[in-house]
Amino acid sequence: MKSFSRPVQRPTLAGARLRKHADYLRAYAAARKRQSASMSWFLAPQAPQTLEPQIPGAPLTRLGPRVGLTVGKVLGKAIQRNRIKRRMREALRRHVDLLPEGCDLIFHPRRTVLTMEFTQLEAEIVRILEQARTEASRGFNSPAAALRTPGTSAS
Repeated sequence: MKSFSRPVQRPTLAGARLRKHADYLRAYAAARKRQSASMSWFLAPQAPQTLEPQIPGAPLTRLGPRVGLTVGKVLGKAIQRNRIKRRMREALRRHVDLLPEGCDLIFHPRRTVLTMEFTQLEAEIVRILEQARTEASRGFNSPAAALRTPGTSAS
């Protein structure tokens, strides 16, 4: 007799993605550009929601952590750009729990993401997510954060 089980629930990025152009612009304005081997990335604190609170007098809440991808036309035709985005989204989906709370994180991959091994891409994304969590936990306006240069490591 066969026993049927439910399919395994995979984590998803659906609720954790930046979608509005205004959110990207706000994040760019509040963030500093950082570099890694195969991508640039921006980390910005989230602004409180602009919607009115459901309960009068209740404080405005923050959204969960969000991530965005921008792949410009300079990286190739649509086929290459879409493949880069699929690879990046899959690596991020596997590590969605590492996204820093109360932050927006935007990735700008370089063309090397298209040809690099997926495990190498995944390892770099994990390293960036851990670095972003460290920076977010220290606070964005701390003196140590202001002294660090964009390309330096947190360790």
